Amino acid sequence: MSSKVFRTRLSLVLLAMSLAGCASYSGLNTQGVNLQAKSLNAGQSLTGVTLSPAAWPKKDWWTSLGDPQLDGLIREALHDSPDMQIAEARAHQASAAAYAADAARMPTLDAGASVTRARLAKDQDPSGRGDIYDTVRNVSATFNYNFDLWGGQRDAWEAALGQARAAEVDQQSAQLTLAADVARAYSDLGQAHIVYDLSNDDLKRTRQMLDLSQRRLSAGIDSQYQLQQTESLEATSEANLIDAEKRLNSAKIALAVLLGKGPDRGNEIARPNILQSSAVALPSVLPAELLGRRPDLVAARWRVEAASKNIAASKTQFYPNLNLSASAGAESLLGDAMFGSASRFFSIAPTISVPIFDGGRLRANLDAKDADYDLAVAQYNKSLVKALGDVSDTINQLRDIGRQIGAQQHATEIAQDSYNTVVQRYGSGIGNYLDVLSIEQQLLQAQRQLANLNAEQIDLSIQLMQALGGGFQSETIASATPAPAKLNN
Repeated sequence: MSSKVFRTRLSLVLLAMSLAGCASYSGLNTQGVNLQAKSLNAGQSLTGVTLSPAAWPKKDWWTSLGDPQLDGLIREALHDSPDMQIAEARAHQASAAAYAADAARMPTLDAGASVTRARLAKDQDPSGRGDIYDTVRNVSATFNYNFDLWGGQRDAWEAALGQARAAEVDQQSAQLTLAADVARAYSDLGQAHIVYDLSNDDLKRTRQMLDLSQRRLSAGIDSQYQLQQTESLEATSEANLIDAEKRLNSAKIALAVLLGKGPDRGNEIARPNILQSSAVALPSVLPAELLGRRPDLVAARWRVEAASKNIAASKTQFYPNLNLSASAGAESLLGDAMFGSASRFFSIAPTISVPIFDGGRLRANLDAKDADYDLAVAQYNKSLVKALGDVSDTINQLRDIGRQIGAQQHATEIAQDSYNTVVQRYGSGIGNYLDVLSIEQQLLQAQRQLANLNAEQIDLSIQLMQALGGGFQSETIASATPAPAKLNN
């Protein structure tokens, strides 16, 4: 048989194996369909809200809150917090995985050299002498390359690269979350100081009432029962002050933890200034540009793209694969003959492999990748719905809370005037004790409610900055790599 005929027959055999052996992935499909931002209606919910292109937060959005100490604390947290160290380590892990996937696409070349000195035992020596020594010298190089005929290795690398980009964006998201958490904890610390002051003022008022009650008792105007009520009220106010102090200390510790420091760090933080709330306005391009402004949405898009590439890589495993191995070297018992023609050897081994029967492993693997894609799409859809919901809910609460604060401020001023009048009358011996007690409680409740509303307004302002992405822009991430593919319905 001629070599030409042999090669022809071998080619026909390989072709037949390829056609007969390729496993099928028919019937396996993804089900996930991504939502489009324009399909989520929010016009009625945002009616009357001011729209401005300048309403996107700046990268250092917290400076708009108006407290330089907060600026320093956020920088400290971003530098020292374990949360950021965790996010950085995860991004490093994903980057290393992408590097490994890229390296797997490259050929390998290994070289080795060895010297083996041996003495044969007497029963191993056919001559029976038992004193034979030999030295084997070996030098070799091995080459291996897996041909990426169907692009599966490239798809696997691009999938790993997408996961790395998602982890990089997650790191930006962690920075945004940490900055918002520090700002909110700082606001909580300021609120705790205010509540402590209110509790302290309440204790002073009850002690003033107790002094007046004692004088009225001495003058025969009030009874011992009324004095005891006032003493009970003083004890309650003192307990409230202790509780306010406890909450103040907890607020300091909570902030110190976010900074990545010990509890004593909280005691070093000066009393916060009264923070400034944000203007109630939204970007005029919402919701279209929100997709590139929210790091959680950008990361979710990268994960969908990575899942799609994993599916493509899994499908290539159903096709024939070609691998090339080669080795060459020299091996000799005599050093001076090491590189002689008799000592040289080489081998070349092209290999084609075809999946014929695997018990359904390839289909199961592809089915799992399809499920991963559906999950990634569902998580993206969830993030998108939540993003628009966060913005709409926060902006509506901010729009209404200003009116609440105005009404509550008016109620607090009335309660303060009423309290001043009734205490003056009570001290003159013409007022009613129950009136004093009732008005004092109304004043305390009004003051606390006003403080709570002011704190809530600041908290909502911080939430709005976070909901709008906190100054993040997807263009700043991985600028040297292509953007994730557009999602299609």
